[in-house]
This record gives sequence, structure tokens and C-alpha cells, in this order.
Amino acid sequence: MQNQLVTNRMAQRLAVFLLLVILPASLLGARAQTDDRSESSSPLQQALLVARDLMEEELGRPLTVVRWRFYEDNWSTAESFFLYGSYGIDNCTDAVPVMQKRGNLLFGYTFSILDASGREFQARVSYNLVDAILCDEVIVPPAYGGPTSAAEAAAPEATEAQPEAPAPVVGAGNVAGFGLGGQVIRLDANTVSHMQSAGMTWVKSQFRHGASGGIDTARAWIADAHNRGFKQLLSVAGDKNRLVPDQFDAYINEYAAFLGELARAGADAIEVWNEPNLDHEWPTGHISGARYTEMLARAYNAIKAANGATLVISAAPAPTGAEGAFPGAVVNDDNFMRQMAQAGAGQYMDCLGLHYNEGILSPNQNTGDPRDAYPTRYFGSMLERGAQFFPGKSICWTELGYLSGEGFGTPIPASFSWANNVTVAQQAEWLAQAAALSAQDSRVSMMIIWNVNFDLWGADPQGGYAIIRPDGSCPACGALGQVMGGG
Repeated sequence: MQNQLVTNRMAQRLAVFLLLVILPASLLGARAQTDDRSESSSPLQQALLVARDLMEEELGRPLTVVRWRFYEDNWSTAESFFLYGSYGIDNCTDAVPVMQKRGNLLFGYTFSILDASGREFQARVSYNLVDAILCDEVIVPPAYGGPTSAAEAAAPEATEAQPEAPAPVVGAGNVAGFGLGGQVIRLDANTVSHMQSAGMTWVKSQFRHGASGGIDTARAWIADAHNRGFKQLLSVAGDKNRLVPDQFDAYINEYAAFLGELARAGADAIEVWNEPNLDHEWPTGHISGARYTEMLARAYNAIKAANGATLVISAAPAPTGAEGAFPGAVVNDDNFMRQMAQAGAGQYMDCLGLHYNEGILSPNQNTGDPRDAYPTRYFGSMLERGAQFFPGKSICWTELGYLSGEGFGTPIPASFSWANNVTVAQQAEWLAQAAALSAQDSRVSMMIIWNVNFDLWGADPQGGYAIIRPDGSCPACGALGQVMGGG
């Protein structure tokens, strides 16, 4: 679960990257041979064509492009609201009345294109290419920053030197279909009965490389899960103190070899580390999606060499926007995943790991959170937040839960007071809705509920997330069973 130091801060602005591309008009002025919306076109290219269609309709003729630029945009931020007075894809135009603005469409591309006539247009396109709008003005919010020339756009970010990425070992795991599971602190008969009634087929356990018992303990967990009819997901972190530069290479080789042993022992899926965008799990000042990708690449190859059927899941970053408040100690999850994608992480995973554990509304809602409109607050925007960087890659929720203090007899700790009003009935209903939405989304392969039977209640109220409540009941199990076809 994410370090709570980052969960209760006011939302920082969503990090975006701005690319400025200057191309000769001869290459872009006519597009008879480039207007290709086939599956071979990238999502960005297809979105650009959608935006260009809107601009040419407004102009009344084909564009003669002098320059175009884009950035991945978030129309739910405070900055966006202050600029336009509302949220959503339509907030940049008065052509859509206020009551008809689509406040549920919060993320996508913003394109600006300068025509040879000197007129510049700005348009927005949703990531799924279904919705688009032409803006009244061309505005690049100062908070987004970005390069001012093509040379700056091409310059890489300053970072630690990265070695050449190794070729991935062939052997992708089977990620077909959708599976539901839960994270457990123990797998006893009562827990198994509740999980089966919920339609769960996966059990998740967390393990730390170097822990007492080592591979023998892990083998016992795998065997126990299989004997009880579950597939075993192991989320494996390690010693963050050995991830400093002078020990990094040696340690990730040792860590990767251990994951290979877990795969050889029959682990059905392995999540490579846990929330590496926080200094709780990675050394302060060295947090980097590119650096993590080095670990992921070696782990992937070790796992696949040992057992090609074992699913490799990238470590889910902690959902957060607090990097501005804690420089060096936190990297925003979207920034971290962008760095991963740029470093080639997509070729070293079967599934992208994501976490979602700060919701206080139904997963069907995309607006209305009383804290703020930051995208990590909502199930839908949290899903898109990860999917945007790895199109076509399966997604695995390795932690998804709702906190309720009902039944514990003492108040929720102050740092978790945002969940004061969440009832057990809502927890059950929202988990079932999240499972249904995930099962219906072809991108999602797995949903692991955080958690099934933890009982810790204190500064870190893990028991409040548990679906087996203090009285031994499991209201969510029945609701989930209905979704999964067992009721």
C-alpha cells in the first residue's frame, strides 16, 4: 500500500510532456498518402488526424502545416479549472453550453497546428479517439512548461547513465481473460471459503528478497495456494539500501536470479518490486522509472528463462501527485511510468501493474470527489493514467481496495479521515462494480483486492481495507460472487 505521506497532500499539477515538432510544409501540407487510420498507425498519429479534420473543417480547406505540437493533457486539474472555469474536454470552448460539457472526459491529447496563413488552431482528442473538440483559443498553460524548440524537444532528460537494454527472453505468459483475486496475510480454511464464494482464482502474497526462510518459504506458499485451487501471485520487493549506484548492478542480478527461482518453483505470476516511485521502497534521490526498468529487464529475462509461463507484472507505482512537495523522495506515478515507457519497459512485462486504494466514490463516477479532482481519486482516470503509456499492454490491478472503519469501534486515524464516511456496504458495492468494469475492459487481465483478511488497525489501518470484517462476515464476497458468476 502506498506510503500515506503522499496520499493526503493537495494535488500537484499533473506532469505532462510537451513535444514541439517543426517539419517542412512539403511533408505535412498534403496528406493524401499519409491519412492512414489503419491499425498500423500509432494512437498519436490517429489522434493527430482526428484533430486535423476538425481544424480543416473550421478553415474550409486543407491545412498547410508549418509547425505542430502536442502534449498529453489532464482537464481535471485545478490549473485547468482556473483557466477555463470547468472540467473536461469541452472546457476550452464556449460552443458547448456549460450544462452539456462532458466533465467525465478528463484525459487525452491537445494538439496545436500552425497553418501557413499564420493562423494557429488547437484541438483536443480523447485517448480512445471517440471524442474531440476544437478550442476557442490556443493556450499552453504555463504550468505545463515544455521545450521551446525542436532541439530542446529532442534533448534527453538528465539522468543517471543507462546501459543498453538487453534483448527480452521469449516466453510470454498467458494473460488471456480476466481473473479476480485477493491479497492475504494467511491462507486458512475460513479465508479460502470466503475467497471461493467471491469467485477468486488468484491469491497474492508479498515477499521480501532476503527475508527469513527464503526460497523454501516461497515454495511452501506456492504449493499451498495450488493445493487449495488458486494461482499464486508473488509481489517481491527487496533491500532498497542496495539499490544505490555502487551496488545496483550486483544487487539486481542477485534479485533477478531469486525471481527466476520463484518462477522455477511454480509461481504463476511475479510482480517485480513494489511502489518503486517512493523512497519507502527505493533510495532517496535515485528514484527513476528508467532505473527501475533496468531491474525489470533483468528480472523478466531470469523469470522467462526459468519458466516461460510465469506472468511478469511490472511494479505498480504508488498513485501520487506529491513529487513537488517531496523532491527526491517521491516521483509522481504518471511521471514514473512515462520514464519506464521511454526506457523500453513494455518489452519486459506481460502486464502493467497498477494500484488504486484512495477511492471514496463509486468506480462509475469520474467527478465529485470532495478532496479535489486529481486523477488518482477515480477508478477510471487511474486506469487511463497507466494505460496511456503502454497501449496494447495488459493491465493488472495488483492492489485495489476501499477503506471502511465500520465495525472497529475506534475512529479511523486522522491521516485517513478522507474515508470516514465509507460504509462496509459501499465497500462491497464498489468492489463489485470495479470487478465488473475490469472484467468488461479487454485491457484488464487481473484484479487483486487489497485486502482479504488483514487485521491491523492503527496508524496504518490495513484491517479497514479487508473484505473479511471484524465480525467474520464478508459482505463483498457475495457481491463479487454475483459479478464473477458464482451467485
